[in-house]
Amino acid sequence: MALHIHTERLPGHLIAAEEKLPDSAVSALGLLVVTIFLLAFGLTMLYSASFPLSGISYFKKQLIWIFAGFGTGAILFGLGYQRICRFRGIWLLVCWGLLIIALFYAPVNGARRWIRFPLPGLGEASLQPSELAKIALCMFTAGYCTYFSRFFSKFRHVNGIIPLTIYIGITCGLVWAGKDMGTSLLILSSAGAIMLAAGLQLRYVLAGGGAAIAYFIFQVVKDPERLSRVMTIFDPAKDALGAGYQLDRSLMALGSGGWFGRGLGESRLKIRYLPEQHTDFILAIVGEELGLVTIWLVILLYLMWGFFAVRIAVAARSKLGMLLAFGLAMAIQLQATINLAVVSGSAPTKGMPAPFISYGGSNVFASIVAVSLLLSVAMETLHPGYSDAFLNTLRSKFRKNK
Repeated sequence: MALHIHTERLPGHLIAAEEKLPDSAVSALGLLVVTIFLLAFGLTMLYSASFPLSGISYFKKQLIWIFAGFGTGAILFGLGYQRICRFRGIWLLVCWGLLIIALFYAPVNGARRWIRFPLPGLGEASLQPSELAKIALCMFTAGYCTYFSRFFSKFRHVNGIIPLTIYIGITCGLVWAGKDMGTSLLILSSAGAIMLAAGLQLRYVLAGGGAAIAYFIFQVVKDPERLSRVMTIFDPAKDALGAGYQLDRSLMALGSGGWFGRGLGESRLKIRYLPEQHTDFILAIVGEELGLVTIWLVILLYLMWGFFAVRIAVAARSKLGMLLAFGLAMAIQLQATINLAVVSGSAPTKGMPAPFISYGGSNVFASIVAVSLLLSVAMETLHPGYSDAFLNTLRSKFRKNK
């Protein structure tokens, strides 16, 4: 008979069977290996895509953000996701404050999404608070659902579903105010997925999601610029020098690469022809230089990343760990899917970087932090209370040195 292990530290904990524990170790290792591979590939393609126009400036900035992500991730992993999530309300409030601050900075391409600051020796850098809000809202929603999902059917309860939708709405509204409709949809979808996994009835999720989509459609229809971007996916060549310029050049890059590409560093369209060739449309350069086969390999890596992340969620020892891991997995997977859809012309042109690959300090930092939290969930499944033991060891060594 299988041995079942119970923990009492959080309400609503799941029961994890002993035979599932090795799955967490395999999934954690697989997730880490795929993440490192994607980061290494991303740095290689970033160097190739950005060097002709800006040298190694973007490459250096990306490296700094990656190291910052691993440093922060190591701290969060040591503290453990349960301890981090205790302050979920504070993290969300901090992100709200950063989103408000970003609204007062000068717009870039009509959007107010970034907080700019000097980076010694490398010019100016920028922080995109919506990337951090994506992680903070996953933590907040997972924590709220862990403790209060039993009240979701009681709409008038102080800890029911209505207060949670207000928190989600405020976050999406602040992101939307910065002219970032894509990220608003992304974080709304991730939060909805967490609530669904927590037991919220599907009809409520569909009703809320339907209302949000209807509002977004209304906003698109009334804005000629957004509407023109949507219409270009049907025939980008019709307005190849206007609204369809970016998508037309992206499809040209993908098509000219063929099966195996022109060769690394041999892209022609990256030199002043394809806008955002190192950020949102870097996969178009991947297709041109390394071919369709490499694009398929990138898709396979993203699928593997999602597979390992979901396995960590399924095997999680606690309800909080399960919901947090599932929400983070959905956030990264949806972002990768949207980017691939945009680059291939399956979705309207939207500023959405490819996770781990595109240039974007905030995005790669947030993605690495998400990985560290997923690894923490896996480690807690394998070794319950590992973070407490780790911190106690640190304290004892500190006292001895003192």
